[in-house]
Amino acid sequence: MPAIAQSAGIALDTVYASVGKKPALFALLVETAISGTDVAIPAAERDYVRAIRAEPDPARKLAIYAAALRRIQERLAPLFRVLQEADPLDPALGVMWNAIAERRARNMKLLAQELAATGQLRRGLSVEMAADILWSMNSPEYYLLLVEQRGWKPGALEQWLSEAWCRLLLEKPE
Repeated sequence: MPAIAQSAGIALDTVYASVGKKPALFALLVETAISGTDVAIPAAERDYVRAIRAEPDPARKLAIYAAALRRIQERLAPLFRVLQEADPLDPALGVMWNAIAERRARNMKLLAQELAATGQLRRGLSVEMAADILWSMNSPEYYLLLVEQRGWKPGALEQWLSEAWCRLLLEKPE
């Protein structure tokens, strides 16, 4: 926090008064990384969410989401790495991250419901299971494993996610 104040050229008390303690500041960083703007934007108001809702084709919905996820994870995954290192020092950060993960799970249920509404969700696959599949594969952990540890290019991950989600979640075309 002192380094943030120093780089901004303001007093430490001003940082705390403006955004609060570390968990609040970190939450703000996460929200702006997800939104891709200087301010947090609620999920329903994000361009890619609107595009997904407007798109009738489920495979295109998944491609739109994979492209958005790539952009989000390029900003969010480095913050997650910082969180992994800081969490043991400040348990409030872990609580904040768990709340974000739960919100992400709820949002994936909405996406799974969108897919189900097309009538093309794979037979035998519940909305809940589809949501869990999306949730697990859209995590910063997943991104870091493939992009940083295994050396995948972000564009290759985007393409693979789109194709994998179609195979896992949608009925095969006749």
